[in-house]
Amino acid sequence: MADTPKLTAGETAKVAWYVARMCKRGIAGETVYQGDLEKKVDRVIDKARERAEKDARNK
Repeated sequence: MADTPKLTAGETAKVAWYVARMCKRGIAGETVYQGDLEKKVDRVIDKARERAEKDARNK
């Protein structure tokens, strides 16, 4: 994603945790469903983007 905002430490930790879980599921097999984790990562990034836009407006 080209327009990914700067993540806070907590957001980075959440994304890293979800990616690690996706890797673990990937080891289990390629047919394992990972859509739920992908949605969680997208949600964290969307909230970070909203926060960055809000911060930019307030400056």
